Amino acid sequence: MVLLYGDLTLKFIIGFLFMVLQINLFGRGNIAPTSAIDQLQNYVLGGIVGGMIYNSSITILQFTLVLLIWTLVVFVAKFLTNHNNFFKKVIKGTPQVIVKNGRVDVDLALKNGLSANDLSFKLRQAGVLDVRKVTRAVFERNGQLTIILKNEDGYKYPIILDGKIDMDELATSGKDEAWVESELEKRGLDVSEVYMANYINGELVIYKY
Repeated sequence: MVLLYGDLTLKFIIGFLFMVLQINLFGRGNIAPTSAIDQLQNYVLGGIVGGMIYNSSITILQFTLVLLIWTLVVFVAKFLTNHNNFFKKVIKGTPQVIVKNGRVDVDLALKNGLSANDLSFKLRQAGVLDVRKVTRAVFERNGQLTIILKNEDGYKYPIILDGKIDMDELATSGKDEAWVESELEKRGLDVSEVYMANYINGELVIYKY
C-alpha cells in the first residue's frame, strides 16, 4: 500500500512538472486558449495525467515517456505553425470575415460551424441589433466575434505576423506584396526580421524581433 501511494505521488509530481514545463516552454497561451491547438494541448495533457495517474499497471517510466512524446508532438506542431503559413492555416486556422458591409457570408458562416442562432447571439452580446450597421465581423480562431461598426474607425489586422506576410489581410488593406517589400527595404529590413506589422493611417507600423 505504501509503495502504491509512493508511485501515485511520483506520478503527481511528474505530471505537475510536465504541465509547468509546457506552460514555460510553449508560452501561456494554453492558460487562456486562443486557438484549437491550445485547447487540444490542455485536453490531451489533462487526459494523460488524469487517465493514467491512477492506473497502477502503468509504470512511472511509461507515464513519463507518454508525457515526453506528447510534449514533443506539441513542440513540433507549435514550430510548424510559427514557421510555415500552410501549417499555420491547417493547425491554427485563420480569422474569417463573416459579415462585410452589412452582408452575411452565409456559406462561410456555416463552413465554420456558425449557425444563424450563434451569429445572432454573438451580435447581441456586442450590442448589435441591426447587422446592416456592421462594417466587418471577424470570426476569430478562438470562436469569438470581433465586430467593427460603420461609425467606428476601420480596424486593420496585422499584415505581417511572425515574419510572414498575411496575403488575405494585405488584400483588404488595398496594398500588394511589392508595396510591403518596398516599405521594408526603406527600413533595411527583410520580412523574416519582422515580428508584427500593422497598416495604420497609410503607414506600415513595424515591430522587429
